Amino acid sequence: MSTVVVAGVLDACCVLIFVVIGRHTHHDGDSLGGIWHTAWPFLAGLAVGLMATRFWRRPLAIVPTGVGAWAGAAGAGMLIRVLAGQGTETAFIVVASAFLALFLIGWRVVAMLRHFRFSSHRSAQRG
Repeated sequence: MSTVVVAGVLDACCVLIFVVIGRHTHHDGDSLGGIWHTAWPFLAGLAVGLMATRFWRRPLAIVPTGVGAWAGAAGAGMLIRVLAGQGTETAFIVVASAFLALFLIGWRVVAMLRHFRFSSHRSAQRG
């Protein structure tokens, strides 16, 4: 699979993990309908953020792609939630923003560190 597809799938999985953990923690149920009801605003926001950064150019980049994915999922996602009549308590906004930043930017940091570690290891073997 291409890097763009893998990055998009990982981003969507991060949002879904956030939703599933949140729904489970608050005993909101784990039905697919319930998960979709909670997830779609964040997934739509994620899509907005990814498109705004033209993520297909640099899908693994922390800036702008990772930050854009986070800003879209957290920022635009919350706005979409409000427009859809869903709740946005202050504590929820803080927790959602932190979790989504950790996951959407975090996996890119891990990928970057692995890339640099692999590249330095190969360079050390040559030289």
